[in-house]
Amino acid sequence: MNKLLNFRGGVHPPENKYLSRGKEITPIPAPEILYFPLSQHTGAPCQPVVQKGDKVKKGTLLAASDKLISSPIHSSVSGTVKSIENAAHPVLGRFQAVFIENDKQDLVEESISPRKNAENLSADEIIAIIKEAGVVGLGGAAFPSHIKLSPPKEKVIKTFIANGAECEPYLTCDQRIMLETGKEIIEGIKIVKKILAVERCIIAIENNKRDAIEQMRDLVRNENMEVIPLKVKYPQGGEKQLIKSVLGKEVPSGGLPMDVGVVVHNVGTLLAIYEAVKFAKPLYERVITVTGAVKNPGNYLVRIGTPVKDILDFCHADWETIGKIILGGPMMGISQQEAEVPVIKGTSGILVQSKGEVTQDEETACIRCARCVESCPAYLIPTQIAKVVKAEKWERLNALHIKDCIECGVCSYVCPSKIPLVQYIKLGKLRVK
Repeated sequence: MNKLLNFRGGVHPPENKYLSRGKEITPIPAPEILYFPLSQHTGAPCQPVVQKGDKVKKGTLLAASDKLISSPIHSSVSGTVKSIENAAHPVLGRFQAVFIENDKQDLVEESISPRKNAENLSADEIIAIIKEAGVVGLGGAAFPSHIKLSPPKEKVIKTFIANGAECEPYLTCDQRIMLETGKEIIEGIKIVKKILAVERCIIAIENNKRDAIEQMRDLVRNENMEVIPLKVKYPQGGEKQLIKSVLGKEVPSGGLPMDVGVVVHNVGTLLAIYEAVKFAKPLYERVITVTGAVKNPGNYLVRIGTPVKDILDFCHADWETIGKIILGGPMMGISQQEAEVPVIKGTSGILVQSKGEVTQDEETACIRCARCVESCPAYLIPTQIAKVVKAEKWERLNALHIKDCIECGVCSYVCPSKIPLVQYIKLGKLRVK
């Protein structure tokens, strides 16, 4: 493998993608009650624009914000606003949410239909459409896409990378999206290319997805795009690591991809952009992987707002044997205390672990082996950061570049002393913020 297609650090944990990679995307029926947290993205939370008793349709705007970095939220079913109250949130613990009682009619907003003049839209018009549709990054960070596609004029973007790496173990939703909606992803890339006026478009895919690589290569045969296979290594799909692997460029400490003339979007995000521009469809559903200790692991098209419990019931999970529910993958996912949390825009998967798989490792003293330092893809010293956090010397954390941590979990994974390094770093980042 060419050294250019690699980055410093990282690990190769067991992939465990065999459970779902061969499963075609299957829609899960919308449940009786759905709820939509008013914070589903990086940036300012939204404020409700509906009230109890209002009738809504699929695609109806539920909440919005006038802040620069935010993203509106839309209903994924037709029905009635049951209440607006605090509820379980998969990331924030609890947050205000709009509850919708599904009327099972699946009525759709009249505005959602093929756009006749899509090819004639200007870049500014396309960005406005993406913003109004509530499209955010679907790889996990959920950063509003319209902001990423509006770099300052002094930041000249020369390269766009479609991120199909999907390096997180167990997850296969991006692979299935490329296999089943590859043409739509290419159209999404063309839309982004028009906005950014980039010179080069790259589709980057880890080499363990040969079927997706071949599929995308066939689709770009007559396009000015290229497909680049990547070494299978975690976290290959991190933006900075991906840019290092593909282009050999280092995003500076505290910087963004635009600082080296690059914009990166997940392939699922590109599909959402295509649907928003071509069909005026808001982001109210997404593909996720449900895997692990369930009888029917697979890739599912799920309405935003669907409780995890309903999804696991559909996949025939055995509640008596469940030890842990993780939203996302095992490396960067977040363990849940209850199954009533909803799928939100940034939910890429649901990993179920059985009671026998859940271990309680006891933290012991650091032995100064430096494995966390050698493996850190962000060039940090995790053990030193953890030491400072434990001592509550918060003023020292910026000097250790704590903000550069991408919270990939590699340091905790390799630590022989079982020190939860990434948890200490997350705490430190909260204190610095």
